[in-house]
Amino acid sequence: MPDPKPLAPGLYLVATPIGNARDITLRALDILGMADVIAAEDTRTARKLMEIHGIALGGRPLIAYHDHSGARGRAGIAKLLAGGKSVAYVSEAGTPLVSDPGYALAREAAEAGYLVTAAPGASALLAALSLSGLPSDRFLFAGFPPAQHAARMRWIEEFRDVPATLVFYESPRRVHELLDDLRETLGAERPAAICRELTKKFEEVLRGTLGDLAERIAERDLKGEMVVLVDRGTGAVADETMEAALVRAMAEMSLKDAAATVAEAYGIPRRKVYQAALEMEKAR
Repeated sequence: MPDPKPLAPGLYLVATPIGNARDITLRALDILGMADVIAAEDTRTARKLMEIHGIALGGRPLIAYHDHSGARGRAGIAKLLAGGKSVAYVSEAGTPLVSDPGYALAREAAEAGYLVTAAPGASALLAALSLSGLPSDRFLFAGFPPAQHAARMRWIEEFRDVPATLVFYESPRRVHELLDDLRETLGAERPAAICRELTKKFEEVLRGTLGDLAERIAERDLKGEMVVLVDRGTGAVADETMEAALVRAMAEMSLKDAAATVAEAYGIPRRKVYQAALEMEKAR
């Protein structure tokens, strides 16, 4: 296989494994091996990852860029870009900018006219969505909830009727409180899932209703990174979304197949969707 072409000057946003070190792309390894500078949320983690994959740092700079780097840190990286350097930015784990620092850095580099590109890869958000058993056609990533109870309750209320699967990140120290608040605000019967330690040895996915999950973890001392997912809001908003999906599906397939496809995608009883499809067919 021929050697990869040298990197053009610019900022490279490189996704890194969230647990299993082998969950890294060949392109990410190429970039880490060729970039003039490595900028990392955690330089120790970045150095260890490169050592695992046999990538020598050599004399290249490995610099820190994290939540507290601020404008001064961005100015330093901008100076490197202005000097024609290629800079690979890696978060501690996962995809940069997804609940990780880097947004302001990428925005300012793009606004200044520098090349900004991404090497996609591991993401706790997408891995959890794939494993949750909840509808994945539309989702909203809400990030970390507020730490204080009152603020968290008001924050959750904003998502009550959102017609999309809700995705939250939470620490093991506060996941019990989050489940209790979600159950109280969104209803104990709302389907949900908890994913923890994704891609690691003790990976676990718990599925059920919010009420069921809150009870199942009540006495457990959970550890590891947590992703909590909650099914979309129900009621008129969900019905309206279902009907719009049916219109699209019925334009491309039979009534029966359209109903089955939409029912599976939205987690709605097939009979309900089929009856709605029949009514729409009669109204044509």
